[in-house]
Formats: sequence, structure tokens, C-alpha cells
Amino acid sequence: MKNKDIRVVALGEVLWDLLPEGPRLGGAPANFATHAAQFGLDAQVVSAVGDDEWGHKALTLLHAHELDRSIAVVSGHPTGTVGVNLDTAGVPTYDIRPNAAWDFIPWSAALDELAHRTDAVCFGTLALRSPLSRQTILRFLDTMPRDGKQLRVFDVNLRPPHWTADALAEGLKRCDILKLNDEELPLVAASAGHPLTNESPAETARHVVEHYGLRALILTCGAVDSHIFTPTEESHLTTPRVEVADTVGAGDSFTAAFVASLLLGRTVAEAHRTAVHTAAYVCTQHGATPALPEYILQSQSPPEK
Repeated sequence: MKNKDIRVVALGEVLWDLLPEGPRLGGAPANFATHAAQFGLDAQVVSAVGDDEWGHKALTLLHAHELDRSIAVVSGHPTGTVGVNLDTAGVPTYDIRPNAAWDFIPWSAALDELAHRTDAVCFGTLALRSPLSRQTILRFLDTMPRDGKQLRVFDVNLRPPHWTADALAEGLKRCDILKLNDEELPLVAASAGHPLTNESPAETARHVVEHYGLRALILTCGAVDSHIFTPTEESHLTTPRVEVADTVGAGDSFTAAFVASLLLGRTVAEAHRTAVHTAAYVCTQHGATPALPEYILQSQSPPEK
């Protein structure tokens, strides 16, 4: 059952991942919203698809997932597709096609109204690559109330050539929660005017939290560990060892589980633990949005084998 009192919005790309086993609906916002909805939140996707077969299939599937959506159908631009290749460890590389429909997300009166009643929003660097979608996303963030209750979650994903320093800076100055990996941390720190030194990643992360006034910084380090930094506390957890099917969407599931847990009143440490178990489980499944087991949704540890 949905918790109608908590509304989460995911802004950005909706696309099809062209995986070796076949096409799967993806894009970080769709993945994030799908997992947030599994935690009982009222999740909505804001994006754009083309007036084509892929676009109509995407809308049908999102409806089947019972996700609310504000997805424009734009003419003249195809629904986004991404070629995905997996290495022997299940780690993907992506061929992201340019000038997709999600590069042209329009502003509307409906989005203005939605922004005023959003409790948390997640957005990333990829959809900031185009002028129109960037304008829409930044306007949504600026339209949301600023009474200290809302969360603006920036999931950094620096895939060359699909990001710019200007777009990164616009996202950083608007977010409350920042998620990035250990390779992206030095680039973000440099954008904050922090010189690249031999200090530890933890020290750099603390500097970024202070510089941007973040409520939390999520630092993931692949298959090794992950860390949460807030102004007053820290949480560090080792990544569980699992049999990996693929890692597509694992980061999105981590973000969704962490944010959903916070919104449901769990502590930072509890939210971190749930996020780690969620991402580990997703890695054992093919595709980005498998149904999550009940132990995860109840913020419990995995059952012993």
C-alpha cells in the first residue's frame, strides 16, 4: 500500500537498456522511482519519450508498475535507448545515444503544481546535458518549497562526454543529499575549490559536506564498501559478497532505498544498511528493478543461508 503522505519524484531520463538478454526499461529516474514505490512511497517519474514504439511500450510498462508519471510525448526525437555490454564480472559499459526524447523534457503547469507538493526529488547529471531538460529540472528544484523539510538528491554520474562542469555546479548548489563514487569525489571536490591532495577520501568528503551545506553525502566504492557522511555522524559498511548477475541499476537502488528509509523515519545507519542490502540483492538479479524481498522492505538483515 502506498504512503500517500510521502511523495517522491524522479527527474530525467527514461530509456531502454539494450542488454544482452534483451531490452529492459531503465534510466536512473525510472529505476529510482520503481524502487522507492516498492518501499511504499508515492513515486512519480518526470521525463519524456518519443511518439514511437519504444515510447508507448515505456508508458505501458510504467503504468503496469503502478508508477505515477508526468512523461511528455515529444515528436521529432526518439525514445532513448542505451547499448549495454557486460564484462565477465557483470559490470556494464554504456553507449548512450544523443538527442533522445528525454533531452527535451518540457516545463508545464502540472510540473509547477507537482514541485510544490514534493517531499523528495532525485536528479542526475545525465539529463542535465541538454539545455531544455536542464532548464526544466533546475526550475523544478527551484520551485520546490525551501522550509527544510524537502530533500533534493543529486546522483552524480560523470560519464564523458555527457556532463559539463557548469551542469555539475548547478546541481551541487541545489542539492541536500549528494551521491557519488570514489572516482567522482575528486572531481566534485575540485569544483568546490578544494585542491587535490593526498588526504583520505573521508577527509575530502567531509570538506564537500561542509562546503555545500549537505545533509548527507553518499560515497560508494564499488564492490569494496560505502560511506555516509553527515554534518554530525558517519556510517561505513562493507559491501556484501554476492553472486553477481549484473550490476545494472544497483546504484539507483542504493539511492532509492537510502532516501526512502530516511523519509520513513529510519536513522542514517539504518538507512545505510538497508541501501547496502538492496543494492547487493539487485546485483544478484538480471535487470535494474527486480521485486525486492520482504526482509529488505522491512529494513532487516538477509536471512542466513
